[in-house]
Amino acid sequence: MKITFCAYDKPDSVGGPVTWLMHLLPSLQEAGFSVNCLIFYHVGSSGPLTTHLLKNKIPFKGTQFNYYTEENISWLLGQLQSDIPHVFVPNLVVPAYLATPWIKKAGIKVVGISHSDDPFYHAIQKEFIDGKTSFRLDGMVVVSKELELQLKQSPNKEKIVLERIPYGVIIPEQKSMWSGDTLRVVYVGRLSEEQKRISEVTKSFCKMVTSINGVEAIIYGDGPDKRNVEEILETDGKDLPISLGGNIPSEEIQKKLLDSHVIVLLSDYEGLPISILEAMACGVVPVCLDMKSGISEQIKNGVTGYIVKDRNDDFIQAITKIKNSPKQWDLLSNNARKLIEDNFSQARCHKAYADFFNGLKVSSLLQEIKMHKKFELPPVNPYLARADRRKPKLSLIEKIKFKVRAIKQKIF
Repeated sequence: MKITFCAYDKPDSVGGPVTWLMHLLPSLQEAGFSVNCLIFYHVGSSGPLTTHLLKNKIPFKGTQFNYYTEENISWLLGQLQSDIPHVFVPNLVVPAYLATPWIKKAGIKVVGISHSDDPFYHAIQKEFIDGKTSFRLDGMVVVSKELELQLKQSPNKEKIVLERIPYGVIIPEQKSMWSGDTLRVVYVGRLSEEQKRISEVTKSFCKMVTSINGVEAIIYGDGPDKRNVEEILETDGKDLPISLGGNIPSEEIQKKLLDSHVIVLLSDYEGLPISILEAMACGVVPVCLDMKSGISEQIKNGVTGYIVKDRNDDFIQAITKIKNSPKQWDLLSNNARKLIEDNFSQARCHKAYADFFNGLKVSSLLQEIKMHKKFELPPVNPYLARADRRKPKLSLIEKIKFKVRAIKQKIF
């Protein structure tokens, strides 16, 4: 079975969906699937996904993300036509979802992935499950129980194949250890205000190390609001045991986690945060803000970590509780690791994907993908608009002027 995935890549790209794909594709290839990837590049050049695919000898094609959606759709259809797959996975690429009608006409199954509980993925469901029939996906994989519950509210839930497959992570032989000395608290992820609230997290860390003796903090990652973090550390964090650890490659982050004791995530929303899964696999105790999706599947409050109500007093109290009781930390640490071993191992996740794809009723008679100069697309959804810029429609007068210019160019 041939499966083509779509993705974005850029220098220093971080985040759960990138890490997930980097691990999943080699695993599917080892399981006997023929996999490849179509990549849109941002910021001018490739990033860790491309490097990983080259290292693992997984076929891929890449191009710069074009300004107009129609151009991106044309490129995708052309690439798929040159190597027609049985299954196409748009992943988180909006033009790839908008190409659905022309891909399905060739007999290819189109399967979406919902990574997070946010307006972007709610819009994906609205447009490509609950929208026009021709744009409806054949299947959707969600990463959490909350996302599965939301999708089951759709009137079209019976018309698609729905599967919940959580992210899976590597479980190291070693485990984080702490004997009661300095407690190392870390944040790992994208440095952005939207969703991650990174400035508030940084200020909470400054308050934490000021309020509790014997605690240090490190912020790992990169992102659009890195400068905000740096400015806070230069002012509120000056001379405090808090630092910016930089962007750590995914293959090296496990070493950093094994040297840590607590991981913090205080986002507005998540899907199934892979950084928390990776940390818990190392025995690092999670402290997270209460969120609908993902967190309750990973953290049982007071058993495998702590769920806090805010980024201030309740957060500080949770860290204080951990710092004052190494025995409690050890219990939480062991429980966290056991939860990952039982439910979120990479082997379990990848097997679930292999079973899912093998269960799809794919066509053995694939047809050519017909190329088009024009695409009839639904109106732009405002929550998808930043990745969906349409070519402006010319008025009748503009069309006439355009044709006149073309005729003059031929004559002269």
